[in-house]
Amino acid sequence: MSSSPIGPSGGYRKMLSFGFVCLVYHATTRFCKRVYPWKEDPLGKTSGQMIGAARSARQNIVEASSRAGTSKETELRLLDVAKASLEELLGDYEAFLIDNDQMVWSEHDERWQAVTTLKLNEFTATEDMLHAYSRYLIEMRKRFAPWLEHADPFAAANAIIAVIKRAENLLFRQMEKTTAVFGEEGGFRERMAKLRIEQREALQAAKSNEPPPPQCPACGKPMILRKAKTGPNVGKPFWGCSGYPACKAVQEVEK
Repeated sequence: MSSSPIGPSGGYRKMLSFGFVCLVYHATTRFCKRVYPWKEDPLGKTSGQMIGAARSARQNIVEASSRAGTSKETELRLLDVAKASLEELLGDYEAFLIDNDQMVWSEHDERWQAVTTLKLNEFTATEDMLHAYSRYLIEMRKRFAPWLEHADPFAAANAIIAVIKRAENLLFRQMEKTTAVFGEEGGFRERMAKLRIEQREALQAAKSNEPPPPQCPACGKPMILRKAKTGPNVGKPFWGCSGYPACKAVQEVEK
């Protein structure tokens, strides 16, 4: 385990929750362009708020991951914001369906089950991350597109709701895990305090293993290790009496 007070951070591209949220974001941008054209949404409020909520979920996961190393509290807060943004977006899709006299699919509906059993591959690349992840996400989007970009907007809205629920469940489990890690290891402040204590104890242990300083041959007081500042021995260590300037006795350092 690293002794650094800064814990691990980043790595959000390897989280399934982030992958599902990315699918939701890109599906929402396409949904809004198709369902809310300018004439239907002249001020852009509906599409703007829906895309904004999807983006908020995505970006808050990114920021939570980047802050994980120094503040578990901030990480949890941002993950909670991401989850709340997803819930807000779900409400928009729910309202869209009800406004058009369409029901949200039952969890027992075969269409709901078809969406919830679609597999999202794990992202495993370790280099050229931006390129690799864009390729990965495009492949995953195409896998889910028959549902998330369904020709029937009501089917698409229902499918997106199903994926939102999957992302929310994963985020909740991630928050539970983060809380457990915080309880076991503490946060940045606790790790900083632990590091200071360990360094102080190591310094004290090192000092306790050092031999005591010699006594002054003139007055008997303990001597202090000093360095010559002038003269032919400049920079070299020597023992000087702790009673200086009353006692100017010196002694060479034994090699």
